[in-house]
Amino acid sequence: MTDYIYIYVSAALAVGLLVGLVFSVVFSKRGANRKLRENEQRARQILDEANQKAETIKKEAQVEAKDKIFLAKTEAEKELKERRAELNQLDRRLHQREEMLDRKLEHLDRKDNDFNRKEKELLNKERTLSDKDQKYDGLIKEQIAMLERFSGLSSEEAKKELLSKVAEESRFEALKVAKKVEEEVMESSDRKAKEILSLAIQRYASEYVGDITVSGVSLPSDEMKGRIIGREGRNIRALEAATGVEFIVDDTPEMVMISSFDPIRREIAKLSLSRLITDGRIHPGRIEEIVEKVRKEVETAVKEEGEKAVFDLGLHGLHPELIKLIGRLKYRTSYAQNVLEHSKEVAYLAGIMAGELGVDVKLAKRGGILHDIGKGVDHEMEGSHQSIGAGLAKKYGEHTKAVNAIEAHHGECDFLTVESALVAAADALSAGRPGARKETLESYLKRLEKLEELANSFSGVEKCYAIQAGREVRLIVKPEEVTDEVSAQIARELAKKVEAQLTYPGQIKVTVIRESRYVDYAK
Repeated sequence: MTDYIYIYVSAALAVGLLVGLVFSVVFSKRGANRKLRENEQRARQILDEANQKAETIKKEAQVEAKDKIFLAKTEAEKELKERRAELNQLDRRLHQREEMLDRKLEHLDRKDNDFNRKEKELLNKERTLSDKDQKYDGLIKEQIAMLERFSGLSSEEAKKELLSKVAEESRFEALKVAKKVEEEVMESSDRKAKEILSLAIQRYASEYVGDITVSGVSLPSDEMKGRIIGREGRNIRALEAATGVEFIVDDTPEMVMISSFDPIRREIAKLSLSRLITDGRIHPGRIEEIVEKVRKEVETAVKEEGEKAVFDLGLHGLHPELIKLIGRLKYRTSYAQNVLEHSKEVAYLAGIMAGELGVDVKLAKRGGILHDIGKGVDHEMEGSHQSIGAGLAKKYGEHTKAVNAIEAHHGECDFLTVESALVAAADALSAGRPGARKETLESYLKRLEKLEELANSFSGVEKCYAIQAGREVRLIVKPEEVTDEVSAQIARELAKKVEAQLTYPGQIKVTVIRESRYVDYAK
């Protein structure tokens, strides 16, 4: 029974599940149909709304397109009107140009007719003139033949004589014009140069005078000479070996002379001997000690002098070796003028003149302080102090303009800058002022003789005199042989010869005097 009950229950459950499944399928199918109908209805609504929106967008696009077409049409019409106005304007211009061209053509036609008429007239005149020229040529030939017979000269000879007279008169007129121009230029340039030089001299007043190089050392007594010489001359030999100079102990009372081309060595020898005399201990060991100590002091002093000179001038960037060479110039003299003081003076004067002319003041000062740098070593190297100094400046990196100022200050080469010419002028001004330099009587007399010889080399010179210690030469010319214009030419040529053949400090003035005297007697 139990088994049947289980079977019945299982069958009932199966039937129940089957019935439930059938009902669920039926109900789910009905729901699906309902949802399908709802979705179809919603789709129809969405489609209707989309159609409405599409119609709206279509209408708006049509309206916008109509507006754009209207605007484009309006702009096209406006542009068309403008183009028509431009074309009308161009048409009017072309019409005006055509009218102008027509008028010009008419004018050219009239001119062409006038030209043809004048051409015919000229041809007629040429024919007439050719006939007249033939007649004139015949008459001229007859006149020339008559003149040749009367004068006794051929036409070629007469031409040569006429040309020589014309050349002589032209030369005379040219000399007159040259003299007038030279006087005007000299007057203006001399006035300006005097203003600049006087201003430079006033602003820089040098306090030093010519310094004579001392080549002797005073002794307290003649007994000191024996101590300086030493036993068998060992002390004086030690002094000469240590200093590199020659000590001359002669009959000069209480004086030992020192001879050397090197100013630094001479200075070291002087100071060393003076200290040995003061110390009293004179023997080879002490001599070497004192000389070495003095040499270091002099080298330090040389460097300090160079640095002080460069600092006083406000310069910078100079090579240390150039600064040392500047300091060495303190112990160098030229015609008894201290070269360092002379170089500083040249730098100051050149700088002042450069400032007045508006050129490079620093470059002028640099060229001035370095212009005689070669004199510090000219006893050790071959060549003039200008070329030696230019070589040293180039070697130690100086600018080409500064090198030119050094090399050209005595006229060995051309001036490349205004500053180089100013350095040369300042050098002549510093060396040429009264009392700055001294020279030997022999060289002075030779210069005077050469000066008078150059003056007498010109024809027409009657007498010549070198005056003012050779700073001026005066020539008296024969008035019947030399005119005023030729006198000016002689002065100019003599000045050029003096510059080329003589060496002198400062400048030499050339004066040519022409005097005419007319004498008559009343009887």
